[in-house]
Amino acid sequence: MSCKDANKAAAAAAASMDNGKYVRYTPEQVEALERLYHECPKPSSIRRQQLIRECPILSHIEPKQIKVWFQNRRCREKQRKEASRLQSVNRKLTAMNKLLMEENDRLQKQVSQLVYENGYFRQHTQNNALPTKDTSCESAVTSSQQHRLTPQHPPRDASPAGLLSIAEETLTEFLSKATGTAVEWVQMPGMKPGPDSIGIVAISHGCTGVAARACGLVGLEPTRVAEILKERPSWFRDCRAVNVLNVLPTANGGTIELIYMQLYAPTTLAPGRDFWLLRYTSVMDDGSLVVCERSLCNTQNGPSMPPVQNFVRAEMLPSGYLIRPCEGGGSIIHIVDHMNLEPWSVPEVLRPLYESSTMLAQKTTIAALRQLRQIAQDVSQSSVTNWGRRPAALRALGHRLSRGFNEALNAFSDEGWSLMGNDGMDDVTIVVNSNPEKLMGLNLSFTNGYPSVCNAVLCAKASMLLQNVPPAILLRFLREHRSEWADNNVDAYSAAAVKVGPCTFLGSQVGSFGGQVILPLAQTIEHGELLEVIKLEGVGHSPEDAMLPRDVFLLQLCSGIDENAVGTCAELIFAPIDASFADDAPLLPSGFRIIPLDSGKEASSPNRTLDLASALEIGTAGNKASNDLAVTGGATRSVMTIAFEFAFESHMQDHVASFARQYVRSIIASVQRVALALSPSHLGPQASLRSPLGTPEAHTLARWICQSYRSYMGVDLLKSASEGSESILKALWNHSDAIICCSIKAMPVFTFANQAGLDMLETTLVALQDISLEKIFDDHGRKNLCSEFPQIMQQGFACLQSGICLSSMGRPVSYERAVAWKVLNEDDNAHCICFMFVNWSFV
Repeated sequence: MSCKDANKAAAAAAASMDNGKYVRYTPEQVEALERLYHECPKPSSIRRQQLIRECPILSHIEPKQIKVWFQNRRCREKQRKEASRLQSVNRKLTAMNKLLMEENDRLQKQVSQLVYENGYFRQHTQNNALPTKDTSCESAVTSSQQHRLTPQHPPRDASPAGLLSIAEETLTEFLSKATGTAVEWVQMPGMKPGPDSIGIVAISHGCTGVAARACGLVGLEPTRVAEILKERPSWFRDCRAVNVLNVLPTANGGTIELIYMQLYAPTTLAPGRDFWLLRYTSVMDDGSLVVCERSLCNTQNGPSMPPVQNFVRAEMLPSGYLIRPCEGGGSIIHIVDHMNLEPWSVPEVLRPLYESSTMLAQKTTIAALRQLRQIAQDVSQSSVTNWGRRPAALRALGHRLSRGFNEALNAFSDEGWSLMGNDGMDDVTIVVNSNPEKLMGLNLSFTNGYPSVCNAVLCAKASMLLQNVPPAILLRFLREHRSEWADNNVDAYSAAAVKVGPCTFLGSQVGSFGGQVILPLAQTIEHGELLEVIKLEGVGHSPEDAMLPRDVFLLQLCSGIDENAVGTCAELIFAPIDASFADDAPLLPSGFRIIPLDSGKEASSPNRTLDLASALEIGTAGNKASNDLAVTGGATRSVMTIAFEFAFESHMQDHVASFARQYVRSIIASVQRVALALSPSHLGPQASLRSPLGTPEAHTLARWICQSYRSYMGVDLLKSASEGSESILKALWNHSDAIICCSIKAMPVFTFANQAGLDMLETTLVALQDISLEKIFDDHGRKNLCSEFPQIMQQGFACLQSGICLSSMGRPVSYERAVAWKVLNEDDNAHCICFMFVNWSFV
């Protein structure tokens, strides 16, 4: 288009603007505006005037009309995204509704069957109310049900036809559990079905072994779902290996696989489990894909798997996955896990672990659904998290940590581990591996002409029974208060040794303990799992200069810190890493695993932060923590397993073994002391554990916050709190909006937050002080805050428009509005600034 034509078009547009309420833009003008919109969707007034000058085709359009066009364009974009989101939600709700209707039909059938059996039992009891019992009149319903749940099949021939017969029978029994009434399923405690839940999760009631069932929606195609689920070691962290020994095609297009699978033992007090399985994959008439499995224990003249040392042969009853294509994409999946884990083979105190369907559901069934959802999310959102790593890469690091810890804990001989003799006490077990390149992936090389000295790995491990202390609370204490149990010399030595460079033995790298700084890498909110880098400042000395302190970095995996999750174990696993943090860096994991032996749920605040001194205090009548901030509930038992690994020079094996024993014993003593302090029974039946919120300073700050708000706003911040300091603090802590205080200094940092504030920032009270105010706002929010800050200091308060801020994990958080006010102390001097984020939510 020539300049003359452009001027005519612009003049026509200007004329139409004068004669009407809006401008009818030419296609060329729309194209130019669209191009500018993609460059800058929200231009300032100065930028809009610059656009008009730079683009002649827009020169005769008023800046106000340009502003209106951009507003309308942003509105259309928002409506388009919202419509797309609503369509996705609608498809998800439609599929969920279909799933719930099917579940309702199944439950109605189960109720009808139970009503029939109940009536039969009543009639049977009335007809046989005699002094002598007639065993020949046993209930036909009961016997048939027992036969259905624990069928006794005659031995089968292991020919292809015989294996196909077993496969078809496995398919039928699996479907009767997945969609029928072969097993009485009850909803798992704490798992409420809904559009945003992980799925519909149920556990068995009164059947042989342990069983769990889940139904859910995933945004992946059925074939992709089947591929992921078959790769069990990639998502089931307790799975050591799955070896496919033979594959037989079937006439209907399916496959029969003969599989040998090994599972790690979760603690040093029990052996691992292995399975000899048949896996059948087939496509049903309605297009559904089925992958079902069962143990092979009744075949003749076929391949078998002899007993394997350090493993107990367990049985898998018909289990598997039913994967149905969903309209609009994705899949509806039914998962059934049904096992007999042979609890007779473990000490009686541990048998609840092997008899708990809840534990099976958490560790296996829900883990499968979670993996599928995470992969689907990775496909739809190509996001990059902290330290420039994608979520899948961070999950792989966490998986390596967990797997390395399991390997050291189990210490299988085929991995090169051998048992050392004890020192007269059997509380700590020492195992040695002189083949570390296989264990850690280390490449032994020559440094400065000398061979690397760390050519062996030693692991000291032990287990202990804990009474009446919630695993999640104990683990949070160990995470947040490393100095209570860790030795900085050991951290420094391990960090140097894992680099496979020349290093001396413990004690020569003494430095001052500078402190612990937690640098979050990623967080899976759904799973309550944290992957972090721990920076221990000034712990040791550099190898180059024995007088220069250096920082030590640890990669740390923390899971199970939410005590509202039923049946989960709590883990804290860490390994020294180089500051460069390469993806292929060798890992030498150590840490703790705490497994609850009771399925009861502890009634405690999920995000309570503890310090040992306050935990040892007993609240008095005038100064005690509120019940909402205290641990209540019945007695609980759990087993804690500790494993610490050390790289060392082979000729110093005895020296390192002696040190490792003493070090682990010192950790056990520390943990016992902390567990005793955190145990409600230690404080007495009427006492509660005090949190940092129970301090007089916290009560005073809460009163100042509310008084200042009333002074500036003319209304009360808290509607229901009485005048008592304890009541004010409790109401402030439970306020639905995020309330956060920051210091008044050049670089303001946060000093206090209520529960909603900690949830929004995804942090704890201990780590809150490491977050600065400017880090949570985006560019627009920072500019807005800078413009309003003088008003806050002069007038005492300001209202901020809606916007986006960031949590400590890098997740965007939207808020409807924010109110900031100056908090005055008793002398009317500014103590801090308080922010209240109203109606916040994660984007």
